[in-house]
Amino acid sequence: MPDPRSETSTPVLEVRDVDVRLPARGGSLLSRDRVHALTGVSLAVAPGETVGVVGESGCGKSTLARVLIGLQRPTSGTVAVNGTDLAGLTGRARSRVIGSTVGMVFQDSSTALNPRLPVRAILRDPLDVHRHGNAAARQERVRELMSLVGLPASVADLLPSQLSGGQRQRVAIARALALEPAVLVADEPTSALDVSVRAQILNLLLDLNERLGLATVFVSHDIATVRRMADRIITMYLGRIVEVTPAPAVITGTRHPYSRALLSATPSLLHDTTPITLEGPVPSAVHPPSGCPFRTRCWRASEQCAVTMPPFEADLSTPLHEFRCYHPVLDDADLATPISQEKM
Repeated sequence: MPDPRSETSTPVLEVRDVDVRLPARGGSLLSRDRVHALTGVSLAVAPGETVGVVGESGCGKSTLARVLIGLQRPTSGTVAVNGTDLAGLTGRARSRVIGSTVGMVFQDSSTALNPRLPVRAILRDPLDVHRHGNAAARQERVRELMSLVGLPASVADLLPSQLSGGQRQRVAIARALALEPAVLVADEPTSALDVSVRAQILNLLLDLNERLGLATVFVSHDIATVRRMADRIITMYLGRIVEVTPAPAVITGTRHPYSRALLSATPSLLHDTTPITLEGPVPSAVHPPSGCPFRTRCWRASEQCAVTMPPFEADLSTPLHEFRCYHPVLDDADLATPISQEKM
């Protein structure tokens, strides 16, 4: 799935035809069962672009994030940072390229931060590991980072347990920015926070994106939040990308039935939505169904959907919009009409 945005410049992050197969939990030592965490995933992130990734729990969002930052090596496919294929690098060179280019904000800052280190040491740690400047320069960088994310100097000597949830997440964001990365990967960065604090962190991320010119991969199950944050939205289902939609077109322009189901589950004061109830069995990631993985729950599925995975099809009415569906949702009537009834 080529990304039109990447044609004019080298993508800061790019994965091509990536598969990730993980050992199935609970299997015997002799079992060959594997979880199909990612299948045929291709994605290019342009400099300064924000890409949102949405889907239910278990769809592969967090696995993709781990692939992008080098914590999960793909079973097959390629991962490139600024045009450099990571597969051809040694362990130390690989860590240096990723560490200086990609920053990661994890879901739960209470477990992502070392509980025994004060804030000052947490922020200095990546600078020490990568030998960034001398001791005085590192201390100055720590002060800059705290100011950048809105942390008062008074918290520098506090432990993570002495901070509020919002402050801890600000520390996590500052640590991710320590080496001045070109791209920030944020995996559900507000899901562990109180509702009153979420908006503050989201506004901070938006401000940092604009001020620093960061490319961002924003992972969330909340499509409404991602729509606010992103330029493009990637919808994933059972380890596959099923739709790529420009953010302004999400509310009325999504074509894949699964994307429409996600939208219908998100309350909105501005847009009337009729909840879509998905029936049928949730497929196994160990033994995924043939053809389109969503067909076991899709009201528009036909026999064709069980044969092959639909190829990407461009939406001619919306630039940069692609979806993988033989029977896309073209208007509101399609939200409730099975294919079998359409043919009657």
